[in-house]
Amino acid sequence: MSIVDRFSKNLSNIEYPKEKCSWNISGMLLNKSNQVFKFDVRPMFEMPSGELGKTGNTSSRADKMVFETEKEWIILDTLELNEYVRKQNKKCFNIQELLKDLSWNTIIYK
Repeated sequence: MSIVDRFSKNLSNIEYPKEKCSWNISGMLLNKSNQVFKFDVRPMFEMPSGELGKTGNTSSRADKMVFETEKEWIILDTLELNEYVRKQNKKCFNIQELLKDLSWNTIIYK
């Protein structure tokens, strides 16, 4: 099962993009929001350091960026994340650092 299919179980009012773009699925987070968001649900990959990572783009049209761990889905606001990245003088960020420093975070336990 794909990461998009796994994440879709947490959404209602699901829509998929009609053409390839910077988001993979849109919908409302079940029991969390009554707003429809566009989610970047690309999987993480192993970086040269051996850690899992994910790249992003500040021109993304996704509203939220989703990270999958073994036990949870971590959802960050793309606009807030982009502003944070622009203010920092580095390119790599630890997810725990982002959870601590950003205010719009949602964790959904599997």
